[in-house]
Amino acid sequence: MKISEQLCEKIEEKIATGELSPGSALDEATLIEQYGVSRTPVREAMIQLAAQGLIEIRPRRGAVVTSIGPARLIEMFEVMGELESLCGRLAARRMKDSERDALVAAHEACEKARAEQDSDSYFYCNERFHAAIYAGSHNSFLSEQAMQLHRRLRPYRRLQLRVRNRMGTSFKEHEAIVGAILAGDAEATALALREHVVVQGERFGDLLASLADMAMTAAA
Repeated sequence: MKISEQLCEKIEEKIATGELSPGSALDEATLIEQYGVSRTPVREAMIQLAAQGLIEIRPRRGAVVTSIGPARLIEMFEVMGELESLCGRLAARRMKDSERDALVAAHEACEKARAEQDSDSYFYCNERFHAAIYAGSHNSFLSEQAMQLHRRLRPYRRLQLRVRNRMGTSFKEHEAIVGAILAGDAEATALALREHVVVQGERFGDLLASLADMAMTAAA
């Protein structure tokens, strides 16, 4: 992996974990000193992150972590729900036994994290869970699109898991998804995944509250 790609992953992870919150400035000189690299890989990493929609590069004003408004965010989650729904529908029909085993293993890892009330661990296990479904669709273009949007929504999906009782609810939804996939029920899988991802009702209020807290933290 190139230095710029390694740097891109490190910055992306800080964005996902909230260490770099929406609106945070990314100073080129600071990154060079922090990671002990030259200007070229930093600029290449910035270009990659901008292409993913994770940062915005503003002429003469530097780069900042992308800040997405509530209305836009809800639209993105709606599209994410449809992409995951389609991945699930195909995965229920196309998954191989080894891929089903990988999905179950990811689900069991989520259960362990939930039992320990470790939202950070659950976040990563949850990513494995969804990635297994994308791969199981056996449609590389669809999988790429789903993964790309998933990356853009990572910080906000992580926020959701910190809401009280969300991990337990998420795990129950996972159980329904796994059961439908193992039964080969494409329509039930599609419906379960759409409902799992789309932000509506109480989740909408929780997300707005989390965004407000994030904005206050960034301002402080």
